[in-house]
Amino acid sequence: MTEAKLISVLNEENLSHLSKTYVPSRLLLGPGPSNAHPEVLNALSLNPIGHLDEAYIELMSDVQKLLRYTWQCNNRLTLPMSGTGSAAMEASIANFIEEGEKILIAKKGYFGDRLVDMANRYKADVSVIEKPWGESFSYEEIKYEIETKKPAIFAIVHAETSSGVLQPLDGIGDVCRKNNCLFLVDAVTSLGSLELLIDKWKIDLAYSCSQKGLSCPPGLSPFTMNERAEEKLSSRKTKVPNWYLDLSLLNKYWGSDRVYHHTAPVNMNFAIREGLRLIANEGLENVWNRHNTNAKKLWNGLETLGMELHVSKDYRLPTLTTVKIPPAVDGDGFRNHLLRNFGIEIGNGLGELSGKVWRIGLMGFNSSEENVDRLLNLFDTELKKYSIFESSTF
Repeated sequence: MTEAKLISVLNEENLSHLSKTYVPSRLLLGPGPSNAHPEVLNALSLNPIGHLDEAYIELMSDVQKLLRYTWQCNNRLTLPMSGTGSAAMEASIANFIEEGEKILIAKKGYFGDRLVDMANRYKADVSVIEKPWGESFSYEEIKYEIETKKPAIFAIVHAETSSGVLQPLDGIGDVCRKNNCLFLVDAVTSLGSLELLIDKWKIDLAYSCSQKGLSCPPGLSPFTMNERAEEKLSSRKTKVPNWYLDLSLLNKYWGSDRVYHHTAPVNMNFAIREGLRLIANEGLENVWNRHNTNAKKLWNGLETLGMELHVSKDYRLPTLTTVKIPPAVDGDGFRNHLLRNFGIEIGNGLGELSGKVWRIGLMGFNSSEENVDRLLNLFDTELKKYSIFESSTF
């Protein structure tokens, strides 16, 4: 097709007459993203400024201070990486594993699988311990595997979004330090929502995302690393193989030098500053209590309605609840009904739980008693319409 012909075809499509962007109103009660806080959206809509402007550099410092508070750490290198949570996940592998080094990954869901995939791509010596989707690891199991396998890094997901499991982390940091091993934690579905104590739990590396507990749109991935991790990074024998995610370069931009690395998403940093400010204003313990209280209200309400939850109460994740789809119910039909008729999104199961559970998220701004009541009322009144034995509903 010639250039002249292509232009003619484009004109024939009347692209210039497209209407303005329209997005329907949605209450996002799935695995993420969650709805952004209105004040965060206001900050996001501000006019951008240069990413080396002194006003922006001051804002960067604010973001780092607020992130340290939210992470509960004093780590110098604490920053929001430009990219969604998977970017910081990959950075945690790309920067700290060299070819042939051993990493031990505790896998109990989809995002453990993703860590394994990334580590293999960077040619690590990958060792995996595994639990069924819906169970957590015990301290004793983890301790045994670290002491036996002697990895350079031990990685685990704190809040597994695919299964709804909250993994206890107490004591693991001590085991890692005794065995000269870095402790890496995926906190994508826990940062800003659940108790997470980076320094106290002796976590060396951690990453998260902006679109869940921080009540922001997707696009940034908070990351933190301590001095032990910095020492390992500085002692690499080879260059970090991923230029964009190279923390030795990002350190020069987010460190005191503020040396240009890439054009930062300035508006997303406006947004995350506001999201973090709201958390600090509410107070971390109040935030944690709100999420726990609303989750328990949801769990009790679902069980009162006769629903069965996938994960034992002992290690159930407050930010993401997996509820079993009753055998007589069309799971996709009900989800689509909630979305199309009430503007409410809940998630399907992921991976091996696809079609077996719904995933209900209560994260950040969306974790409210009002949202729990609204969803429980709809489960009570609408679910009965989606029994597969009631053909008249289709």
